[in-house]
Amino acid sequence: MAAPTTVQQTMNQLTDHFVNSVYTTSQDSKSSPADSVKLQDYVMDFLEKEVGSDLKSLKNVGDLLEKIREENNVLEEQVLTVSSSVPPKVSAALSAAEEARRSLEDLLQREQSVSNKLNEHLQEAQPWMDSLGETLKQVDIIESHMKYLRCLQHIEELSAAVQQCLMTSSVWEAIRAVDSMAVLDAGLNQSGCSHLQDFLRETLHFWHKIIKDRLASDFEKVLTQLHWPIISPPTQSLTPVANCQEINSQLELLVPQLLALQTSDDLVSQRALASRAPSTQPVPSATPASQAPPLCLPIQILLTPLSRRFKYHFYGNRQTNSLSKPEWYLTQVLMWMSNSSTFLEEKIQPILDRAGANISARVELCRGLLSLVQEKVASDASRLLYDDMLFCHLVEEVLQFEKELRSNQSYPAVLPGLLHLLLEDAILQKWLTVEKKMAVEKMDAMLSAEGAWSSQYKDISDMDELKAPDCAETFMTLLQVITERYRALPCPSAQLKFLGLQRELVDDFRIRLTQVMKEESRCPLGARYCAILNAVNYICTILGDWGDNVFFLQLQQAAVSLGEEVVLGGLGVMEVGRLASLEGSLFEGLLALLERLKGDMMGRLLEWTIREITEKAKPYRQDRWLSLPSQHDQSAMSLSSSACPMMLCVRDRLLNLHQVLSLSLFQLAWQGLAERLDNFLYQDVILSNHFSDGGAAQLQFDMTRNLFPLFGHYCKRPENFFKHVKEACIILCLNVGSAILLKNLLKESEEETTGWTDAGDPSPQSALNELGVYCLAPCDVLILLSLRASWPGQ
Repeated sequence: MAAPTTVQQTMNQLTDHFVNSVYTTSQDSKSSPADSVKLQDYVMDFLEKEVGSDLKSLKNVGDLLEKIREENNVLEEQVLTVSSSVPPKVSAALSAAEEARRSLEDLLQREQSVSNKLNEHLQEAQPWMDSLGETLKQVDIIESHMKYLRCLQHIEELSAAVQQCLMTSSVWEAIRAVDSMAVLDAGLNQSGCSHLQDFLRETLHFWHKIIKDRLASDFEKVLTQLHWPIISPPTQSLTPVANCQEINSQLELLVPQLLALQTSDDLVSQRALASRAPSTQPVPSATPASQAPPLCLPIQILLTPLSRRFKYHFYGNRQTNSLSKPEWYLTQVLMWMSNSSTFLEEKIQPILDRAGANISARVELCRGLLSLVQEKVASDASRLLYDDMLFCHLVEEVLQFEKELRSNQSYPAVLPGLLHLLLEDAILQKWLTVEKKMAVEKMDAMLSAEGAWSSQYKDISDMDELKAPDCAETFMTLLQVITERYRALPCPSAQLKFLGLQRELVDDFRIRLTQVMKEESRCPLGARYCAILNAVNYICTILGDWGDNVFFLQLQQAAVSLGEEVVLGGLGVMEVGRLASLEGSLFEGLLALLERLKGDMMGRLLEWTIREITEKAKPYRQDRWLSLPSQHDQSAMSLSSSACPMMLCVRDRLLNLHQVLSLSLFQLAWQGLAERLDNFLYQDVILSNHFSDGGAAQLQFDMTRNLFPLFGHYCKRPENFFKHVKEACIILCLNVGSAILLKNLLKESEEETTGWTDAGDPSPQSALNELGVYCLAPCDVLILLSLRASWPGQ
């Protein structure tokens, strides 16, 4: 017991010694008693770990203590080194900061001194600055006065130069001086010298008018000698124009001079328009949206006598000024354009080309005449908004005029004609309203006409494939005429409004056809019912073609890009996306409704037909198939007497449908009839009876030699449309051995889930395919085999 005590005492002594030495060393850092306790615990744990309770390990205590002393010395040296190096660095930093502070104070003192001196200098110089400012202001005023006077002098010099040039007949020099005035006027626009600019413009206008009047007078004299204006169609003159060479020389001189005067003329015209703007109210629709440049002076002078004639005949109380006869002035203008083209191309255009003017004389004259017509049409249209007949007549004449203008006169498409006048809100809305009103009235008339449901081509077989009744053809012609009317409009938005009207009319016509169909549905085989079906099919065909038409595809893209509610209203995102990718058409919704109506009508017609056929087939269904003699006992096979009424009914109905239905509808009709007849014969005749060998042979003869050939007029292999009947006849007419083998094979295939079968046996389906049976299932074949009466042992 003594040894452990000694070890414990030794460890306590070591701990006290170590802690005292460390505590003494760390007193400078002012450790707290709590830190001392923690340190003592740490040392106890350290000694417990290094020494433990083994007495033999006490010999290492000296080494451990020596190692700890060495580490303690190293740490003390490091602390002393760091503490001795810090004060010099801090001292250097403080010295630098103090030096910077002194420099800053010195700079602030110098800045204050300079600022004070500057303020004193400014105060002393302020009277001088004020005096100099006043002097400079006076200099600026004097300089502006000098410039004003020089400009005024320049204007007077130009004016004097023009006067001198005119007195000496130096027209070109006078024109150049007037052009200089025009350039000077443009330079004074931002000057604010309104009085000077007014004086300049008055001077410019004065001399410009004198020069223009002189040149215009000379030009008109020359034109008179050349027999302008050309009112009637030009003919070869019997006597040549006197002094032709001199006239051509004058023309060659006057046209370039008038062109040179164009700049000042445009300036004067613009000022005149600006001065009249507050006092006059021009018709807003008389000018297109994009303002065209003014006509060149030679063309303006050429246009003067024509304008005078136009206003004389088509304004005021003249009989030729009639609201009911817009074709009078429209035709007259077209005639003037045609009659003048040769003169312009031979006499005026070469001079314009030599003068370097990029102008077409013929197009410019057309543009000038069009301005007269635009004002007249705009005025008349506003007065005809409450007269439907006259308004329609005006629209028709305007459309015809536009067509001839673009085609016969080759008027450029980039220049506006008359169609923009029809796009004014009031006029466009009136046009749409009248178009709808007229279309509805025509629909009422065409549906109530005596020959509404007969085809006008019924006696011409080559032209009557669709067998469209007259009312449907007239209706689609009406829609086509509407399309031709709005096709040339320059605004896609307006075109889409007319397209919306067409869709509305198609839907209205569909509703009317539905109402008439319901009245005729009591007799689906009647001529009128079939005519309605032809009408629906005809409209579907035409609308389908329109959906692929380039014009309607362009409208479709415009509708998607503009987001027109008239056309896209009610469509979802997917439908609009399909329209954008050209997968659908603008007529899809209407086509769906028409196709549904066509399907309903075709289904009703076929149901009525098959009902009549099944009524005639009752004796055939009840025939004694089980007791019919074998084929070997008959000298020749013939059609069953009980099948004659049914066959006659099928033949008559096919002939009737072929005569009254269009080709595409008849294809659907006979195929649908064949499908229903195949189902009826299979279900109600074959599966409802038992057959002897003779009965099966007779059934096959009736079908293959009599029924199928009735449909053979319309296809090459009619038996393919009677698959159930054809394959049932194959099974019923098998010889006994083959029938037994097939029956055993089919039964074995049914039992293969409960037992095993020989892997070498053919599959039931392959066996049926070898016999030509593809449609009937093995279970159906077993049922048919059970209907055979001739089995061994029976």
